[in-house]
Parts: sequence; C-alpha cells; structure tokens
Amino acid sequence: MAKQTKATKGAPVTGAGATKAAPRKAAAAARKATAPKKATEANAAARPEAGKPEAGKPEAGKPEAGRLEAGRLEAGKRGAAKPAVAKVAAAKPGKPESRLAMVRRARKINRELAEVFPYAHPELDFRNPFELLVATVLSAQTTDLRVNQTTPGLFAKYPTPEDLAAAAPEEVEELIRPTGFFRAKTKSIMGLAAAIRDDFGGEVPDRLEDLVKLPGVGRKTAFVVLGNAYGVPGITVDTHFQRLVRRWKWTEQEDPVKIEAEIAEIFPRSEWTMLSHRVIFHGRRICHARKPACGACPITHLCPSYGEGETDPEKAKKLLKYEMGGFPGQRLNPPPDYPGRPAPPLGASS
Repeated sequence: MAKQTKATKGAPVTGAGATKAAPRKAAAAARKATAPKKATEANAAARPEAGKPEAGKPEAGKPEAGRLEAGRLEAGKRGAAKPAVAKVAAAKPGKPESRLAMVRRARKINRELAEVFPYAHPELDFRNPFELLVATVLSAQTTDLRVNQTTPGLFAKYPTPEDLAAAAPEEVEELIRPTGFFRAKTKSIMGLAAAIRDDFGGEVPDRLEDLVKLPGVGRKTAFVVLGNAYGVPGITVDTHFQRLVRRWKWTEQEDPVKIEAEIAEIFPRSEWTMLSHRVIFHGRRICHARKPACGACPITHLCPSYGEGETDPEKAKKLLKYEMGGFPGQRLNPPPDYPGRPAPPLGASS
C-alpha cells in the first residue's frame, strides 16, 4: 500500500478527524459570540437610564434639587433613629441602694446629727424616774412644752407614787386639764402610781417587761424611762421618729414595733437612746411633717427625700423651730449645755 502523504499545514482536515473537530469549533465560536453581549448587558445595568439621575445625586442642570433631596433623606434617617435612643434612655432604671450602702448612709446621718445637736436630750422636765414616767404618759396627744408647764403643780402636790395613788381623781383632773384627755390620763397616772406602790415597793421598775405592765405605759414610754432615767439603751419610736426613718428610707414599716426592730439592726445598741433624741430633735426643728425646711437642712446630701419641703434657703430658715429658729425651747429647766432659751411657765408670755 502506498504511504499516505503528510497533510500540509493549514490545509482543511477531512474524513473522521473533520467530523470530531467540527462540534468543538462550533462551541468555541458560540462562546465568543455571547461574551460581548453579556458584558454589554451588565454595563448597561450598572449605568442609570437616560434622563434619570442616581439616587441622591442632582440631575444635570439641577444641582440644588439634588442637594435638597439628599438632605431630606439624611434628615429622615436621623429622625428615625431618635425615638429608639430616647426609649432606651428612659427605660434605663436607677441603681437601687444596697443594704450595706443604706446602713452606711444611716450611720453617717447619725454622726452628722450628733454634730448638729450635741445637746440633744429628752424634752420633758423631770428630777427622778417617777416624774419622767408620769410626764411621758401625759405627753400623749400634746406637746412636751404643755406637759412641762403642767407638771410643776402636779408634782408639788403629789411628789411620790403613794401620794398620787391616794389623790382625789377630780383634783388630779383639774391639775392636768391643760394636757388634754385629762380624764383618761388621770386614770392612767393614778393607776400606775398605785401599781408602783403595791407591786414594786414604791420604786419605778427598771425592766421593760415590768414597765409595760403599768397602766398607760407602752414600749415607747418604757424606753424613754429606761434610756433617760436608768441608762438602759432603747429606741423611742414616736411620731417624729417614725416619719423621719421612712423619709430616709431606713425602713418601710409603719408598725412602731417593727420599726424599732429594723432600726435596732442598723445601729449598735449603745447608740439607741441618743439616736432617738437626735432624730426627734431634727424632726421637731427642721424636718417637719407638713413642710420640711429642706433648704436649711444640714444633711440634704444624705436624704433621699430632699425636695419634699421648702428648698429656698431664706424661706426654709423661717420654718425652723425652737433654738434653731431663735425661739424658746420646750423645757422650763433645760440641761446646762442647751444653747436656746428656756420655755416660759404656763400663762407667761415668751
């Protein structure tokens, strides 16, 4: 068989080789044809349509309109964000005071009140436990001043439990009439005088459990006697004490016994009696029930209720009472270190 001559370079291929090469060439040609078309479509999509500017950009010949539109879009974004920020800020709660922080604040108030009222004392005149006991019972629903103006005549006529227990009730009623509720009070003081005479040998008892058994004597009265006549520490929860310890957030209790128990956990026992005097002094002179003198208060930086009363300093000064306001005190015979004037006797002008 004659040898097949080698194909000339570039000459077309025929036969079986031509059949296999034809599809490959057709596919390659198709790809080349479609590539420019796709690129053209992509470029067209990326370009804005004729006559329509890109968002936020001014049209040709109208630059100011574009700037205004862009400004409105930006302002809209800022305005939409404001409510969310305000909502978060308003919803953020204040951190509650911890128990430890409250105890520290309470003790600091006590220390600062000790500097303001170093002369704090019981504001009832007395010379012995019996006089203090009777005076405290008479002080219910009246002022210590009125009691101090009344008891000199009472004790001049009935100086001992035995004398008072044997008195004529109508004579006692007349003597203590200025204190109010004189009939009920006469029954109480004559009853306790008889109990002291009969059950305690004429001596006022010095134990809480014995004192509260006497007619007209509760825990408050008992602690006044124990703390100031016998030196036994006690917390006196009167109306002023109750009001202030709640204002200062030392307790939320309203029952005097529960208040006493909670305050006793805050302060050492040795402080109980003087704490009572300082708080009561502050309540009577500055932190009044209806209109506290907040603007003249020395412990506003420690008080969570600051602002309930008058905050203007000059107006607040006019609300101060007793020696803090330049007026006489409640005792006719105050302690030597008391800086104010003594109270006038009954019927005398101040």
